[in-house]
Amino acid sequence: MERKIYWGVAAIIVAIFLADFFIPKSSGKEENLLPWHIEHPTADSTRVFGVTLNQSTLDEAEQRFQEDAEVSMFRSPQGKLATEAYFDEVTLNGLKAKIVVTLAVSDTEMQAMFDRSVRERGVGSGRKITLTANDVGQMRRVPISSISYMPSVRLEEEIFKRRFGVPTQRIKETDSGVIHWLYAQHGLDIAFDGASKPILQYVAPADFAKLSAPLIAAGEKLD
Repeated sequence: MERKIYWGVAAIIVAIFLADFFIPKSSGKEENLLPWHIEHPTADSTRVFGVTLNQSTLDEAEQRFQEDAEVSMFRSPQGKLATEAYFDEVTLNGLKAKIVVTLAVSDTEMQAMFDRSVRERGVGSGRKITLTANDVGQMRRVPISSISYMPSVRLEEEIFKRRFGVPTQRIKETDSGVIHWLYAQHGLDIAFDGASKPILQYVAPADFAKLSAPLIAAGEKLD
């Protein structure tokens, strides 16, 4: 998927973002929708940005983020299908980001949507599938299974360590060199590639093995 960040970073946004890490927040009624505010309603569930994974629907997320998402299906070179929704610019608590959510659709349902799809085109090493309008509408009533958050500011690793502590594991991708900080207790993966801004991916703790196992199997453990 084309997920490059095109906008510049304003100094005032950087200042606000960093200040929240080091300056205590005053009490107020505004909901905390910042990327490091992770709640666990139950031991195996995650709530972040006001979205409860595997429960909140895409329609509810669009209302929360006040932006319509672009719903698409993707097919990997191995033929595996995935359904995602892309938010080009979301502003939460004054901070801008791009957000991609994965939708909890069964393999059978995805195959049926693929069979009904309008067209497809190459994207990177895979294929992007354009769904029918009816299927797009149906996807807005489907629960969200994961969230990928791409902030508009670049943050150093030390800042995340202050917020989340030492990661459970650190894994380096053999091919790309991307380093993943894994926090199993939060269902959180923070990816650093040294040049771009970090990407934070959230899943429910109960689903964390599905996220971390491929990284661990194909990557290098750093500690």
